[in-house]
Amino acid sequence: MTTSIRHIAKLAGTSVSSVSRVLNNSGYASPELRERVEAAIRTLNYTPSKGARMLRGAPSRMIGLMLPSIEVPFFGILAHAIEQELFQHGYQTLICSTAENMDHEVRYISMLLAQRVDGVIVASAFGSIEHFGVLRDAHIPIIAIDRELSGIADDAVMADHEEGGRLMARHLIDLGHRAIAIVGAPAHSQPIQLRLQGITAEMAKDGIAPAIVAMAEEHSFAETYRLARELLASRPEVTAIIGTTDVSAIAAIHAIQDRGFSVPNDYSVVGFDDLPEAAYVFPRLTTVAQPIRDVGQQAARLLEALIDEHQTGDESRRGAIVKVPVTLIERDSTGPVRS
Repeated sequence: MTTSIRHIAKLAGTSVSSVSRVLNNSGYASPELRERVEAAIRTLNYTPSKGARMLRGAPSRMIGLMLPSIEVPFFGILAHAIEQELFQHGYQTLICSTAENMDHEVRYISMLLAQRVDGVIVASAFGSIEHFGVLRDAHIPIIAIDRELSGIADDAVMADHEEGGRLMARHLIDLGHRAIAIVGAPAHSQPIQLRLQGITAEMAKDGIAPAIVAMAEEHSFAETYRLARELLASRPEVTAIIGTTDVSAIAAIHAIQDRGFSVPNDYSVVGFDDLPEAAYVFPRLTTVAQPIRDVGQQAARLLEALIDEHQTGDESRRGAIVKVPVTLIERDSTGPVRS
């Protein structure tokens, strides 16, 4: 079995990052810690691979963060959590807002390579992700966030989107709703697809017909508002609306109210994210809460550990998927089905 930095850390009773500081002689390491690490190295006869370090060169202390759009509140909160976590550990963050455009993703990847970033955290807007292979070829650690990048990312951190979909549907079903509509963000988004799967599966358990789906071409308040108004006019049997995000749900509430109806007396509305605004709109939004800041912090910490491992020659791929639990927050926008 090949000895890695993780084996050294375990034997020395310390963290991977602490072993990395000793091996790279970077950052503070107490004499006692240094002695434990060096003893573990001798015991395990460990020799760091120089090839990977020579290929990468000196660390740049810069991280690339690629997101579909920082105009979307969810990604703004996520970016802030990641940037703050990385900053506390001496990294600068290069934020790349791709506008859900594949050409932009490709150009940003080239820029990040030119900047010699130590790692990348990415939420790609596309299922086709071959263009990220150049980062893998350059031995740059990659963490996928909010969705998977199978075969490319070392690890992924995401909320349990499918379970969130189940929670939204189950809440409405338990209130007596059967004619349920879904409005929201583009269906090509992996998190949205998973939420839709959860909604559909939960409705099928009770023998309820699939939900009426109206998906926007872009993730915007105005587009979802327009779709919700059209839905209300064309499908009078609907009694509840699931917004695939809080922004979508709030847009639906406005559409309902602007048509002279009441939430939740005429229509129930539920969202997903638990953005700060969810507790202050009228009525206050029932929503599935995903711990956005926790997702960001976990992704940053995983990347820091990966960077430490890569810089000491351990480039074994792991492919772990961390799913962060979600919970339903019941507020005022949902109620029993209208009679």
